[in-house]
Amino acid sequence: MSEPVKLQNRLKAEFAEAPQRSAGDRFDATDDIHDIDAEGSPRRPEPESHAMIRSVIAGVGLLCGALVLATGMATGFYIAAIGLGLAGIAGAAFLFWSRRPAAGVEAAHDRSWERSETSEILSAIHDVLGDIVVMRTLDGRILRANAVLGELTGTAAAEGKTCEALGLTFRSQAMAHRYDVDVDGPAGKRIYSWHDVTVRDPASGDLVVHSIARDVTEERRAEGERERARQRAEEASAAKSRLLATVSHEIRTPLSGILGMSHLIGQTRLTAEQKNYLAGIRQSGHALVQLVDDLLDFSTIEAGRFQLRPSEEPVRPMLESVVEMLSHRAHEKGIEIGSFVSPDVPGLLLYDAPRLRQVLYNVVGNAVKFTHTGGVSLETTMDHGAVVIRVTDTGPGMNAEEQARIFQEFEQTGSAAQRSGGTGLGLAISARILNEAGGALTLDSTPGKGSTFTIRMPVDRRKTAGAAGARKGVLKGSLVFVLAPAGPASKALVRTIDALGGACHLATSIDEALDLVQELAGRGAELTDIIVDNRLAGAFRRELADLGYLRDSRARRIYLVNPEERSGRAIGNGEGYDSWLIRPLRERSLVEVLRGRMKGIEVRDAINDNRPILTELPEVVPEPTPAAPTGARILLAEDDPVNAMLVRSVLERAGHVVRHVPDYPALVAALAGATDAGPFAADLLVTDLGMPGGEGKDMIARIVQRDYGNARLPVVVLTADSRQGLSEELLAIGADAVLSKPADPVHLIAEIARLARRATA
Repeated sequence: MSEPVKLQNRLKAEFAEAPQRSAGDRFDATDDIHDIDAEGSPRRPEPESHAMIRSVIAGVGLLCGALVLATGMATGFYIAAIGLGLAGIAGAAFLFWSRRPAAGVEAAHDRSWERSETSEILSAIHDVLGDIVVMRTLDGRILRANAVLGELTGTAAAEGKTCEALGLTFRSQAMAHRYDVDVDGPAGKRIYSWHDVTVRDPASGDLVVHSIARDVTEERRAEGERERARQRAEEASAAKSRLLATVSHEIRTPLSGILGMSHLIGQTRLTAEQKNYLAGIRQSGHALVQLVDDLLDFSTIEAGRFQLRPSEEPVRPMLESVVEMLSHRAHEKGIEIGSFVSPDVPGLLLYDAPRLRQVLYNVVGNAVKFTHTGGVSLETTMDHGAVVIRVTDTGPGMNAEEQARIFQEFEQTGSAAQRSGGTGLGLAISARILNEAGGALTLDSTPGKGSTFTIRMPVDRRKTAGAAGARKGVLKGSLVFVLAPAGPASKALVRTIDALGGACHLATSIDEALDLVQELAGRGAELTDIIVDNRLAGAFRRELADLGYLRDSRARRIYLVNPEERSGRAIGNGEGYDSWLIRPLRERSLVEVLRGRMKGIEVRDAINDNRPILTELPEVVPEPTPAAPTGARILLAEDDPVNAMLVRSVLERAGHVVRHVPDYPALVAALAGATDAGPFAADLLVTDLGMPGGEGKDMIARIVQRDYGNARLPVVVLTADSRQGLSEELLAIGADAVLSKPADPVHLIAEIARLARRATA
């Protein structure tokens, strides 16, 4: 039995024990006690005329009492006069004061009328608003209802019926006593928000349910549309994520082959020029990997799952590698690119180096793309715990409207040809990466003069605070004469030498050089180095080389050249140059040359540090007869033949025995001991995740659980699928290691060695 019904029964029992009263005997709890006569029946309000008559009679009685008292006192009838006078006065006072209960009755009548009027007003308001107002018994029978319910259901008399019988369908909501009610009637289906309140009826003492409902059909339809739109957006986001994962997998697979094969070629004997060509291939491959990462980062940031992974890394080599990667593009356009790093920047900083490299590549690449004359310069400093990199170009600049939308997704400026050369995502992703890191990417641009992008990324220098300023004196005592055209490259060269403790004098033309040489000779300054740009080398040879001050100087002569032009000349061609440097300059190479510790053309590799080449090739030594393999027996499952050849070559060079299978069915057969090349007992499994013949995670789980009759062996998974959380899922189902494609050969060999040691322990 419900609580309202129990309460109803209790009230009925209490009412049954009370004295029986007629309907006319009941009264409102707010009525004044003066409204009840001695017999318990309500007193009717007294008319105003009757009250006036009673006042007049009371006055006359009071006057007569006064006369009787005065006459008696005058005639000597004191006692009789006093008694009659007091009796008259008391009667008059009684009649006068008996008027007060009438005022209380009138006030009670006014309160009752006000309540009735308020109820009628509220009822009229609900009718105008189209609200349903219903009073029902606890068993659901309708006692009273407004006209709105009848109009909606097409029922003239709703009393005595239930809401369900009238076609109302109730649907519970999260809050108690609240429902959504479907009303089917002549006007069609409507939805009402229904609210129930259980109270006691003052007239009968029974519990009744007062209900009010408001039409929310349009609101519910709008909510439904919003929910369906949200579901469509989530489905579209999931589809986008699947598309990006598929695209990244399909791109990373051939990239893995390109970068892996370039690694293998790099381990063979190559000339310096071939090594530089190979470095270009590797740089381009990594640039393509960066593009894939941009797309994945955009998806990750949109989903709110972006994470930074700081590590202790040097800033300067990273900056120089980005500048070198983009220098070829700049030189093809006839513009320069140069970079200056302040000595205040420590050698090591704690920051997310791949993310900063990604931002730099996007920002500097954008500057090179839109600059047609002049060049692009980078300046790196420290400011309140943050690395600040200013990228300044001499391009066309941007107006206020273009600046306002440059950091938005898929927004591009410039000509149609320039817009077709990109996606409009690079700067938007860069800005959001820096925002996630607590930094910022800002722009200051003037139409016709160029633009300056400022990259600000917070770093942690607590572990390397003592390294700041250690580079300031490395070129102390160097006096350098530079002949080079004005531009970002020569400006960066001069600033770097001065910042490292040396003294540098720049001449941008032959006339300036003549004046500068005369000034230095007059001071008796002793040069330590003479740097000549290849673009002014002919004029230097004709106009300056035979000057006594330069001819008799013991200074080293250094030839400065673009990497694309270095094959046009060779050291020892009779021009008297002792060393060569390549634009854009690496600080390490500059210091090594100016200190006399390096000569000849430098090996340019944006991934490895510069190092001097050998002037003579080493003597050819016959390769020794290979010994019997002593490594692990590895079963390699890879469907892409290029990647299979790459991984197999890397593993076999490390001394392992490798057997290859191209798909999951062949892998299952090999686990049972049967391969095309005969029985093979593997110590370790290296497998691609996405191969024909099975679902990757399911197949790996079954291999780990030994469902194919195989022995327990370590499993290394290679995958080009970079979805977040995938590595954790694979490790959870039993994989021992998960490596992303393109896999770093050094990392792969290290993992194989670790797992092989564990398997034999």
